[in-house]
Amino acid sequence: MSWSMRVLLCVLGIVVFSASSLQAIGGHITEDPTKILQKYLSLDKKGVRLEAHSWQVVRPFVAWLEEPVWGHVVVISGYDVVDDVSQWEVIDGLEAKIPIIFEVLGTMHWERATFVTNPHREIQYFHLKAVGDRWQIVGPQLPPHVGRQRLVDFVRWAELNESGPERKNLLNSLIQQIELTNEKDIQK
Repeated sequence: MSWSMRVLLCVLGIVVFSASSLQAIGGHITEDPTKILQKYLSLDKKGVRLEAHSWQVVRPFVAWLEEPVWGHVVVISGYDVVDDVSQWEVIDGLEAKIPIIFEVLGTMHWERATFVTNPHREIQYFHLKAVGDRWQIVGPQLPPHVGRQRLVDFVRWAELNESGPERKNLLNSLIQQIELTNEKDIQK
């Protein structure tokens, strides 16, 4: 096989891979915009924004270029994307605000390594807009909304990798706070 044929096949492979990657991400304006919300929220619940370097996973779904350093994480048990269009705020054919209902358990604060229990429903309107030929979330830019078990696993990992005994004890206490909330929920 000639060198030019190899280069041509390589370029063709890159183009096909790029096109299939974009299809896997989805979000084309001919698709239901709630699909993008579902993907973004699912990844967020799994903790992809817990570390600065991993937020790039959700980058294709959002219009902002940077993720702020959040001092806290909202701990959730679940969320619901309202797919009833009559409950959306439709701005025009290429822009809408779609309500998301979060089942919030509380807030975990990084600096003090504390979990504040505050179970409630939180409603946020996610603003989606057609950017080019894809739907993107243009706001609001919320702190991570992470599932409880994922957060427990993340804090446990942080505790195992912590060398300072005082911080290690704080993280262990945080795990117990979050797990205690879990036991209280199960008893209800």
